[in-house]
Amino acid sequence: MSAQIIAIDTMGGDFGPRLIVQASIACLKATPSLHLILVGQPSLLEELVSGLSAVERTRLSIAAASEAIGMDERPAQALRSKPDSSMRVALELVRDGKAQACVSGGNTGALMALSRFVLKTLPGIDRPAMVAAIPTHCGFCQLLDLGANVDCTAEQLYQFAVMGAVAAQTLGIARPRIALLNVGTEQIKGNQQVRQAASLLSEARGLNYVGFVEGDGLYRSEADVVVCDGFVGNAVLKSSEGLASMIGERLQALFRSGLLARLAGVLALPLLRRLRAELAPARHNGASFLGLQGIVIKSHGSAGMQGFQSAIERALSEIRHNVPERLRGQLEDLLPRSPEPPGG
Repeated sequence: MSAQIIAIDTMGGDFGPRLIVQASIACLKATPSLHLILVGQPSLLEELVSGLSAVERTRLSIAAASEAIGMDERPAQALRSKPDSSMRVALELVRDGKAQACVSGGNTGALMALSRFVLKTLPGIDRPAMVAAIPTHCGFCQLLDLGANVDCTAEQLYQFAVMGAVAAQTLGIARPRIALLNVGTEQIKGNQQVRQAASLLSEARGLNYVGFVEGDGLYRSEADVVVCDGFVGNAVLKSSEGLASMIGERLQALFRSGLLARLAGVLALPLLRRLRAELAPARHNGASFLGLQGIVIKSHGSAGMQGFQSAIERALSEIRHNVPERLRGQLEDLLPRSPEPPGG
């Protein structure tokens, strides 16, 4: 099996380099074909990897970066004023062919801006989109965009649908069902951009467009890919995370409310543990920036060890499926062609 090389931005995220390095080492130990490049302050990183065996150390290297981008920094400022940030150095390793993917838990806006500047978008793609797998009634749904593009045109929503279809195909869905998230399923519902995107998708022969889906339909597995702008997608994602957390806390409180409730809780504990494991946010952490000429995975800034490992595993999956090249190969057939000029 050929090696997979991933550059890790160790200076991003809420918990600092120690947790990121520990998660990276855990993935390194679990995947013999994995090679990692840890990007950050060399002296600190050397100390954190000092316990590795000689064999494991051969699959790990360190790239120096003297600057870190703060979680509250403006993307434009990060782009202009920090040329030696760990985030930028990690992306440049992908650009230069020294790594096949970049994983960062840092500032989302800065990561998107730097990714577009360093790696560029694929031909035919206006803007990259953030996509992640959302647990549903009987599987998963690819939801995009999750916050990278707050205002979108109909053409950009169409591009997101193409990218989401490719993401779903890498998970083994040969002909993914694509839907637009809307305030109703009737064709007259929605704003102008959504209705225009529906028209474009309806005319696309290579896409399995199934129409509009409402928010509850997303969780009923009515589509494999659900497309929306970043404002809506981020609100859906954060609301879902908050709802899941609230339900978990309310269940715990109910099972502590009396003797019979405690007995019921003991009986239900195996099933509750199974459900928690299946729906745990850490298990599904890692949003992909689709549409770039390279693989970039954004980990949640507050992700723990398991969560950051999941982000690295998503990068591994995209490397193995060669997602950027696979997407590039489908763009010519699936994206609308510009009309020829008169007399052309």
